[in-house]
Amino acid sequence: QVQLVESGGGLVQAGGSLRLSCAASGRTFSSSAMGWFRQTSGKEREFVASISGSGISRYYVDFVKGRFTISRDNAKNTVYLQMNSLKAEDTAVYYCAARPTATYSQYSSAYDYWGQGTQVTVSS
Repeated sequence: QVQLVESGGGLVQAGGSLRLSCAASGRTFSSSAMGWFRQTSGKEREFVASISGSGISRYYVDFVKGRFTISRDNAKNTVYLQMNSLKAEDTAVYYCAARPTATYSQYSSAYDYWGQGTQVTVSS
């Protein structure tokens, strides 16, 4: 059983920054690719970023490229999402997810464990 606990969400003004964290337990962390997804009310969950188990490979959805950075610290079993230049449309509940393999993926079906989510609200 894998447990994922997100933190770091909150209210920020447009143009500001937040760093989300996701602490994992229950599986060898470096063997799991990790992903960040987000969801707003009435919409499907959408992919944001993913990182391979080693941290070498990263993949982003186009609308966050250049603004968001995914990283991980395998010694701390934690994955991060640094979000800069935030926009009102980035407002959502952000979820981290763990894959059973080390290869990153942008597909939600590729992940077998999910955190509870953390709210990010960007005021314009």
